[in-house]
Amino acid sequence: MLTRLLTRLPRWSTLPACAALGALAGGTYGLLQTPEYTATSYVVAVPQSRTDPATALGFAQAYGKVATQLAVLGDAQVAARVSPGELQSRVKVATSPDAPMISVAASATRPDDAATLANAVSRALTTSANHTKNSTQVKLLPFSRAVEPTAPSTLSAPVSTLVGLCAGGLLGGLVLLVRPRGGARPAPGAAVPGPASAEVRGGV
Repeated sequence: MLTRLLTRLPRWSTLPACAALGALAGGTYGLLQTPEYTATSYVVAVPQSRTDPATALGFAQAYGKVATQLAVLGDAQVAARVSPGELQSRVKVATSPDAPMISVAASATRPDDAATLANAVSRALTTSANHTKNSTQVKLLPFSRAVEPTAPSTLSAPVSTLVGLCAGGLLGGLVLLVRPRGGARPAPGAAVPGPASAEVRGGV
């Protein structure tokens, strides 16, 4: 039934139909999703008197890899008031290849919770790293505290609607490319002539 209906529709109608369905799906998702906020704090690795900056950059890369380990997050869970496992799912840590800086981004459904999580992990990482500063000759220092974000980091309903519209339009275009064109069909009951036999006769 659906296949017959689609074949009867004009060929060009597939594109606006898919675009409308995509916009509807994107708008519904944007309205129903729970907004999330992301806050970011930064710490910097500082070389001591007898250490070159390249060493500090290397330690910043190393500290960034262990920032979400349970040994560090266990110290942050008290201030964050969540379990280490939840911290691992909410916190993303990134480092720069050019600067000895570590960014700690945390996401939550409330702006104040996002800032609290980011600052708690940064503080725990700084404390953990500075326990060995005498041997590594590199010290971690807070560079910028996370502040409460003023806008959610998730897509708003208008933006998600636009994304759905574009995705639906793209899908409709692909359907148009693969959908066969309607051609002339033989009339019902029309006989198809068979091959005629040729006889060679002499004379005209």
